[in-house]
Amino acid sequence: MATYAIGDLQGCFDAFEGLLNKLDYNSNKDQLWLAGDLVNRGSQSLSCLRKAKALNAKIVLGNHDLHMLACYYGSEHSLKKNDTLGEVFDAEDCATLMAWLKAQPLLHYDKSRHTLMSHAGVPHIWSIKQALGFAKEVNEVLAGSNARDYFDQMYGNEPSSWNESLVGVERLRVITNYFTRMRFIRKDGALEFAAKENVDAGPKGFAPWFDYSPPHDAQIVFGHWAAINGETNKAQFQALDTGCVWGGCLTALNLDNGQRTHYNCEK
Repeated sequence: MATYAIGDLQGCFDAFEGLLNKLDYNSNKDQLWLAGDLVNRGSQSLSCLRKAKALNAKIVLGNHDLHMLACYYGSEHSLKKNDTLGEVFDAEDCATLMAWLKAQPLLHYDKSRHTLMSHAGVPHIWSIKQALGFAKEVNEVLAGSNARDYFDQMYGNEPSSWNESLVGVERLRVITNYFTRMRFIRKDGALEFAAKENVDAGPKGFAPWFDYSPPHDAQIVFGHWAAINGETNKAQFQALDTGCVWGGCLTALNLDNGQRTHYNCEK
């Protein structure tokens, strides 16, 4: 029995299947965590969604997953030029898949493993209790009658910093951005979204979020940042997006022993 965390699938179903086979994954005894961005850019998003749902994987929502949900449930957003989601929306089980995905959390915490998983990471300005509480606020809106309003106003870079006094959509937006878009952050918690490359690409005063020490020692598993190729140089922070959709590899982390397994991908 083993538990594996896998980085961004982004519609790369053949690689997903290949990695599971390489792991000799057994759904009757093994457990699977997926660090968000199951869909988009790759051509097999529908198969990725169906497989993840069938395996009852532990999922956290990524920015591409939220974009797809916004296009489906919202009234203000449509597919972009480079999106590869048409097959999902045309599928007979689309409504079932969208409802399942919308019910997934932004943050997963396994207390027995003292391990957190979110798509982009967890900012150093929050305790575990705070992070779980803020993620729950967003998920409650996704499950409620105001989901369309949330999706219609989800996009945006402001506010760029957390403030407990924030309310409404601004509060939900900044929480969402920390969990699904964060890369560079300032010591006071301000986010910077323009820089997306390696760890040295941030503007003055900003650093990769995992360069700061959080008020806890939980392991944090995340995806989202393909440019760092799975490297944080800190055992507490486990990066899993190794750029499969860009021709890199798909990575699985064995959460029981720390071993990594890679499946080479073709762009």
